[in-house]
Amino acid sequence: MKDTNLIARCGLYCGACRAYLLLKKDLFEEKGYKQGCKGCKIRNKNCAFLKKQCAPLRKGEYKYCSECDEMPCPNLKKLNDGYEKRYGVSLVANIERLREVGEEKWIKEQIEFYKCPECGGEICVHDDECYDCGLKYNPNKEKYKT
Repeated sequence: MKDTNLIARCGLYCGACRAYLLLKKDLFEEKGYKQGCKGCKIRNKNCAFLKKQCAPLRKGEYKYCSECDEMPCPNLKKLNDGYEKRYGVSLVANIERLREVGEEKWIKEQIEFYKCPECGGEICVHDDECYDCGLKYNPNKEKYKT
């Protein structure tokens, strides 16, 4: 099974996150950043956006937002709207897909989805870029940048 620590509670695939890829590939100096992340679940109480504001997640009642009857709550909706606008990613659709197919299949789908079409490397969703060959691409936007 693939690493489920790369499934954020909100539906983000951490394997395509800038902070994760910077740490994994040791690109801090090259990209001009100072710190990275090992994944939202590993951060636990420091979950970037939702867990601080969600008592059921904080108390461990839910593993993912998809388990909640109020999904998408206002906090997830706000985060989702920002991700859709900036990066073309629907966290709500991601978390619903996770609920449909389960962790193992979802991780495999995400790994394939964020695979660079040129070199097979890893695409950073936040930078629209392959962190292996530099191709400017975001599969969520379905077009190459020039």
